[in-house]
Amino acid sequence: MMDGFADQAAVPAAVLAAIGEAAARHDRDGSFPHDSLAALHGAGLLALTVPARLGGAGASLRSAARVVGAVGGACASTALILAMQLAHQHRVAHGENLPPHVADAVGRAAVRDGALVNALRVEPALGTPARGGLPDTIARRAADGWRITGHKIYSTGSPGLTWGLVWARTDEATPRTGSFLVPLDAAGVRIAETWDHIGLRASGSHDVILDDVAVPADHAGELRPLEGWRAIDPVTLVWHTVLVGALYTGVARAARDWAVRFAHDRKPANLGASLATLPRVQEIIGRIEERLAVNDTLLNAAAGDGGAGQTAASLGLYKTTLAENAVRAVEEAASIGGNHALSRANPLERYWRDALCARVHTPQSDSAHSAAGRAALAI
Repeated sequence: MMDGFADQAAVPAAVLAAIGEAAARHDRDGSFPHDSLAALHGAGLLALTVPARLGGAGASLRSAARVVGAVGGACASTALILAMQLAHQHRVAHGENLPPHVADAVGRAAVRDGALVNALRVEPALGTPARGGLPDTIARRAADGWRITGHKIYSTGSPGLTWGLVWARTDEATPRTGSFLVPLDAAGVRIAETWDHIGLRASGSHDVILDDVAVPADHAGELRPLEGWRAIDPVTLVWHTVLVGALYTGVARAARDWAVRFAHDRKPANLGASLATLPRVQEIIGRIEERLAVNDTLLNAAAGDGGAGQTAASLGLYKTTLAENAVRAVEEAASIGGNHALSRANPLERYWRDALCARVHTPQSDSAHSAAGRAALAI
């Protein structure tokens, strides 16, 4: 079967091998994969979605997903950082409404230095902005631009980020909300190393604390009253859905590959043949293949022509299906390996822990199903 969104030809074999070799160490230590990201930069992949006029590849969503899927099979933490980089580089270039010279500077820095960008949105009290509510992070007018104070959590890639797209509200009588492009080496920015998670342990998804951080006036994106953001930008939504889905499908495909190798190599004395000869094992591998095939079909449908024609409700269902299929596929693979699958000597237990994180990405299943139900009921 064609491997869909895990096209390893999209990433140099030596780069994938280096990332895969480092993955277990970074997972065990909870250390940030600077070396893996440097390898991606050396291959030009951190600038994959930067416009060609700035020196990037100007890649399509489909191409970006293939790269993220391949890297996801080597190291999910590195792939998540990469997915956010590719999505937000595209967003800065095409949809963030930053002044052109600022957007171009972000793209050129990615080409030249491998500079990383991610959105910093989630807060301790607010949770995810997708569920509504004003952020506690405040942007105050200053003579030289803005001053931003706030506390962001789950800030993926924070030890390596050059820029944060910080979701904040103004201190005006009627607050407006939007993203501010904050250089994370600015005075008043501090990273609190709080990330200690069951999965994606190397993703550096720590807290970022901003204390009266000076931001130039031209680093503010579009600002609107909160109700003006109720409708999610469809391009941003489809990029997030596809790249996150491709990541975890890549993890599931790596688990499938491990289970296939194990089934061929494992020859119990009482069987006198490999596990691969057992109908039960063949059925399990077949169920995994089914889940991977469905995910590839959904990813192709969503990526299509950049997401044109997709609704927020349909993309929410795609996301939950992609996530659940990935988790279930890894669990099926683990059922073949038994104790071997749960041993830290083997990568499958890491795949399982990383796959569990698929469920917590926005939208979670309750939100996705409720939105789809309201759409069907025309409520």
